[in-house]
Amino acid sequence: LGVIMLIMVDFGGVVVNGAERWLQVMPGFRLQPSELMKIAVPLALARYYHQSFSAGRTGIWVHIVAFLMVAVPVGLVLRQPDLGTALMILGTGCAVIFFAGISLRIVVSLLLFVAAMVPVVFFFALHDYQRQRIETMFNPDADPLGAGYQLQQGLIAIGSGGVAGKGFMEGAQKELDYIPEQHTDFIFTIVAEEFGFVGAIVLLVAWGVCIIQGMQVAGNSRSTFGGLAAAGFVSTLLLYVVINIGMVIGLLPVVGIPLPLISYGGTVIVTVMVGFGLLMAVHLNRANDMTLRGMF
Repeated sequence: LGVIMLIMVDFGGVVVNGAERWLQVMPGFRLQPSELMKIAVPLALARYYHQSFSAGRTGIWVHIVAFLMVAVPVGLVLRQPDLGTALMILGTGCAVIFFAGISLRIVVSLLLFVAAMVPVVFFFALHDYQRQRIETMFNPDADPLGAGYQLQQGLIAIGSGGVAGKGFMEGAQKELDYIPEQHTDFIFTIVAEEFGFVGAIVLLVAWGVCIIQGMQVAGNSRSTFGGLAAAGFVSTLLLYVVINIGMVIGLLPVVGIPLPLISYGGTVIVTVMVGFGLLMAVHLNRANDMTLRGMF
């Protein structure tokens, strides 16, 4: 169903800021199918591995089919274009495949292949604006009023927050509207400006606790499906946080990834809440050989 919705976006999606990523479900409500794939892909992989291992299939072809299951939605999302979400789906899918027991030799070989392909992808596969974002990450001062504006203003907001912050609704960068997308992709800069280093650390610790607890839930599950599904969602959550915070502090290119449960956005809220519900279901059924049908 998720792949069908991605194809529908390709043929009749809503264009916002030059990207065709949404489906108009009803007046005033848009759905972003690529966000739903962040949960759908790990669930599909977990179900696939559960069925494969139950049938005694454990060879390399099991993992090859899993890679193809990840590659199809990643390719469709790249067409929108949405590099950030495509990388998240790819990362989550690869995490599930890793936890499913793929050999370390294959993992190292794939990493070397990816490293070799980076220059090819950069020069021949990325759009001009995507290459510009990567270049801006290394030198935001090159175009402070253009490509580097958002990153620079975000860094100013983070730095001006100091240790304790300026106070709720007292941030100059926010109130004077210097930061674009301050309610979505760059909301962490607002948290850092208004609540300072202390507030930012509290938020990071909260996410760290969620991720550690989630991995414990995955590890305690006796079901292949439950363990892989939980590990997949935790990987999604980790990628959300790492990519979002990495891009607003200049360690990663700006790719439009929201901060879960903090950023504005209906589809991402639905995705994350479904994921937390999934974790609770795995925890409650940790002693059982659960399946997707049995979970709900």
